Amino acid sequence: MPQPPIQTVALVSLGCPKNLVDSEKMLGLLAEDGLMPVSDQAQADAIVINTCGFLEASREESVDEIRRAVELKQSGACRRVVVAGCLVQRHRARILEWCPDIDAMIGVFDRDRIVQAVRGPAAARRNDRHVDLPIYSSIAGNATTARRDRGLDAKSAPGYFESDAARLRLTPRHYAYLRISEGCNQNCAFCTIPSIRGKMRSKPLDAILAEARELLADGAFELNLIGQDTTSYGGDISYDGPRQGLVGMLHALDRCLTEHGGGWARLMYAYPSCFTDAMIDAIAQLPNVVKYIDMPLQHINDQVLEAMRRRTSRKLIEKLLAKLRKRVPGMAIRTTFISGYPGETQAQHDELVSFIRDFAFDAMGVFPYSPEPGTPAGTMYDGGDAVADAVIKERIEELMLTQQEVVFARNQALAQQSHQIEVLVDSAQSVRLSNKAAGHGDLEEPAVPHDTGEPRLRIPARGKLYLGRTYQQAPQIDSVTYIVSRQKLAPGELLRCRVTDSDGYDLIAQPAVDLEKTLSLSVMR
Repeated sequence: MPQPPIQTVALVSLGCPKNLVDSEKMLGLLAEDGLMPVSDQAQADAIVINTCGFLEASREESVDEIRRAVELKQSGACRRVVVAGCLVQRHRARILEWCPDIDAMIGVFDRDRIVQAVRGPAAARRNDRHVDLPIYSSIAGNATTARRDRGLDAKSAPGYFESDAARLRLTPRHYAYLRISEGCNQNCAFCTIPSIRGKMRSKPLDAILAEARELLADGAFELNLIGQDTTSYGGDISYDGPRQGLVGMLHALDRCLTEHGGGWARLMYAYPSCFTDAMIDAIAQLPNVVKYIDMPLQHINDQVLEAMRRRTSRKLIEKLLAKLRKRVPGMAIRTTFISGYPGETQAQHDELVSFIRDFAFDAMGVFPYSPEPGTPAGTMYDGGDAVADAVIKERIEELMLTQQEVVFARNQALAQQSHQIEVLVDSAQSVRLSNKAAGHGDLEEPAVPHDTGEPRLRIPARGKLYLGRTYQQAPQIDSVTYIVSRQKLAPGELLRCRVTDSDGYDLIAQPAVDLEKTLSLSVMR
């Protein structure tokens, strides 16, 4: 007896925002074909896991998630398990060894074939080139091959053929990720991205603007610009006139936001060696481009940077950071570093600690070095230059404690100064904070029931606690701002607030209107 057709699908998205955009696009395609997305995997006919394969830890997370889906299939809770994304692209030959019971695999260049993979063999014909893979599977080796398989030529699809339009978004309505490029040409010694995502491919400007208008019409206020190397945007394509690059794209996007009443455009994943004065000026001058940049530096010691093949130096980094701080008032700079890179000495680590303390980044993350097969750094690691895991753990702790001192002191100063800043509301929250907030006036109701004896923030009678972010706080990766308000606030609302306290890395603020005092005088008759 034939099984009924697949009607519902659950999608699990792992990894970075680039992967999230892929997930949203695949969900859009599935929904357009009549498949109903559901959140509960146990209630889905098919489960799609969009995997991350960037690091060993992410591979393990992806395999664990696949195995959980397979267990649901074996119990009869679902009928198909489809695996997509970076892990497929990087380890296509081994996935069936790790997880033999999956039904289909989709590579990073083949998102448009997700419907066939989910619908199953009856909805697709076997690709003879992939006879060793489950039906239906599609894993193009690179973007050029995928473009050719679809009958597209370089003129009709210059560099970048994958469209991110018509997505079914997984982010809150008021913010979205806007991919401007894919792939990377930097070839850092520790990175697997070029082997997974391919060479740098910039999305044509008209496609970016069309997607931006679609997202804004759907309610987005904040557009987070992403790619493996956003700074190099446009270097591989040209338009009717000269190449416009990142600066031209930012100007066009700023005009687009103005046409829609304004908004935030936030630049993520910038590469330091490619950053120009014109880019700094664009951030400084364009009203809808927030004064924030995410620029992974990875290290500051010249020998380590050279071993990483970063094409930069301490001198160039310091010069660039100084320009950003001087020429862009209020500039927020986020970065990430790698600790325990093969051959990193204690002196080189100490140099990084001092640099972090002296520069005082607005936000910072640290990753332990992960030896990835096939990379030059992986060869160094295997050759005996590995730093012991225990040493890496100690170094990361020192780096983060140094950053913690910087941020905690800055946040306390903002509260003491009653600093005013615009905050974008993300959601209503019911959370317990670690520190008791001061200066909130008639605070009567605890945010959550008291259960540990720790001091907690108290909120006003008939008030509520909301979660928000300033322009200095990117979604999901940075700290947050807790808003204590007597007024009902809506996600996506932008309001002026005064910082009244801090809770570790996070700020606590109240709407300025709540703090305004009015004086009523009786009239003598």
